Amino acid sequence: SSRQLVSPWGRRPRICKPDRVVSLAAMPFVDTEVKLDFKDVLIRPKRSFLSSRSQVSLDRTFTFPNSKQEWTGVPLIAANMDTIGTFQVAEVLAKKKCITAIHKHYTIDEWKEWAAGKGHDILQYVAVSTGILQKDIDKLAELLKQVPGVKMICIDVANGYSEAFVQCIRDVRKRWPDVTIMAGNVVTKEMTEELIFSGADIIKVGIGPGSVCTTRKQTGVGYPQLSAVLECADAAHGLGGRIVSDGGCTCPGDLCKAFGGGADFVMLGGMLAGHDECGGEIVEENGSFFKIFYGMSSDTAMKKHAGGVAEYRSSEGKTVKVPYRGPIEETIRDCLGGVRSACTYVGASELKEMERRTTFIRVTQQLNTVFTDSTKVNPVKVEPPAKRAKAA
Repeated sequence: SSRQLVSPWGRRPRICKPDRVVSLAAMPFVDTEVKLDFKDVLIRPKRSFLSSRSQVSLDRTFTFPNSKQEWTGVPLIAANMDTIGTFQVAEVLAKKKCITAIHKHYTIDEWKEWAAGKGHDILQYVAVSTGILQKDIDKLAELLKQVPGVKMICIDVANGYSEAFVQCIRDVRKRWPDVTIMAGNVVTKEMTEELIFSGADIIKVGIGPGSVCTTRKQTGVGYPQLSAVLECADAAHGLGGRIVSDGGCTCPGDLCKAFGGGADFVMLGGMLAGHDECGGEIVEENGSFFKIFYGMSSDTAMKKHAGGVAEYRSSEGKTVKVPYRGPIEETIRDCLGGVRSACTYVGASELKEMERRTTFIRVTQQLNTVFTDSTKVNPVKVEPPAKRAKAA
């Protein structure tokens, strides 16, 4: 005797003998629902009783679900890239009560010196970054021992869907139960929930949206950032967890959309590149100054920190020259000013009200680019401090 297996895709049925069952090959699933990026929407204004941007508070207070720690501040985070997450950036951002995810390539001695000096009073506004290899965890353990004032860890991998990553979060949570864990990156509900269940407090959301990330080009993997934020925030908040929108912001308006979409924190990389406090070599071309900025999976980063690109992988980042921009403080002020203004447009006197007061509208155009393409009018040419000192 024999039996028929009918394909749900309407194909011709196969005939299988009872002692030799042939399983139908799983077909790729196509999700036809439109997913949105920041460029696809604008925020609809609403009636507001606020008369000034100065009436808006950007402070948030969170009690994290697994560490049980409480944190208060402005939920903007400088990315844990070695050109962005520097001690010097942290010193400036802490004045605004913003967080810096310090990159993982500082030595223990450098940490100790900084934490005993300029960083002594701002450790509540820094996170120490780590990978998931044993050498990374060993270094993390020594750092937390030598600098006990650090209470936030950023466990960072490109692919947050691996079991090794999940197990690392479990191990770190068990070893340091009262330290707040930020972990990622992921872009879907189910993995957001899995990481929170495993011990993470803040989930980093974003695969491929960064300005110097080429993951989508190299692998075809990714998720439009606004939809990722909307979906992951819904999952995290249901469990008392938090998310940080990591990547994809090109202007202050994108920060506003991320917060409006449910992000508790927003992490910036490229928007903070090119400043005095950032790492990266300064170069001069035709009288203009630039700073080198690169992704942490780029050839540049891997040659610097790992001796080169391993035989079994490819570069998933690029290296660019960013126009030199002077001190970072003005850029931070510009970003926070944009968020305050957005709050007044939707009637939110506090940043925590932004999500429930935001309505997105689909659009076909964001900006009028007749004269500029999302840049400031009449930019001022800036020279690096060393150049100015030499000229003097």
